[in-house]
Amino acid sequence: MKAELLYESQSILAESPLWHAERKCCYWVDIDNGLLYEYNWHHLKTRFWKFNYKLTLVIQGKGNNQLILALNAKIARFDLESESLEWLLDVEIPPSENRCNDGACDSLGRLWVGTMHLEHKNEAGALYLIDANLNVHKKLDHISISNGLVWSLDNKRLYYVDSPTQVVQSFIFEEESGEIIFEKNAVQIPIEMGTPDGITIDEEGMLWIAHWGGFGVYRWDPLTGQLKGKIELPIPQVSSCAFAGDNLDYLVITTARENMKEEDLKKYPESGNVFWVKPGVKGFASNKCAF
Repeated sequence: MKAELLYESQSILAESPLWHAERKCCYWVDIDNGLLYEYNWHHLKTRFWKFNYKLTLVIQGKGNNQLILALNAKIARFDLESESLEWLLDVEIPPSENRCNDGACDSLGRLWVGTMHLEHKNEAGALYLIDANLNVHKKLDHISISNGLVWSLDNKRLYYVDSPTQVVQSFIFEEESGEIIFEKNAVQIPIEMGTPDGITIDEEGMLWIAHWGGFGVYRWDPLTGQLKGKIELPIPQVSSCAFAGDNLDYLVITTARENMKEEDLKKYPESGNVFWVKPGVKGFASNKCAF
């Protein structure tokens, strides 16, 4: 199965696709250019906003017109109507050599967000939980490149990616307290298939994992560790994916052209664009943030 072009963004590092059901829009970011994109699903129109920061994450906020953004190592609230930006907190105490990376909200609206070193220093980052009162709790440390995280259908496990480890870790998740206990490496990805990046989950409990360097999004069974399928893309650096559309039956996929040489860009000219595909299975909308 092959994905088709949704939007020719030519991003350096497109990431964090998000379906916003109330606005019938899909959002994503271009991290290095500090761009937030809004693609209207029905009108097929795109607009964007520019921020003078590394914009790494977009989450649906408490109000329908509010988005939660990760900018450098800070969290802010962005109002789509007034276009005002309200700073909420520092994830790490400044000055920090880290920036935020991927994240998601749990069923109680708490924001889980990871950090990584600006120069990719190993084990310099961490994974944090930010509660409804904007308190920051460190959940994991010695993280190199904190990436995708998603919860199992029964909400009893958290699946998490620290990309250089080449695995998806499974943690026992206690919903009320937010405590996590390492269970096992649920999926082990061979390096020749690329490196795990952003992830999402479908209605059958299967993980869809963007493989950086792997020319696609792969479908894995987190209970058995077995590969179940692949969505092919015409470019190597596949960064993230999310279910979208009125029925959540489309998969929106972001890609990148970061650090690609000129000859590579000529070979893979669609690098950095956003794609979509109807994979034959539905997913879930992301949880909204509690703040």
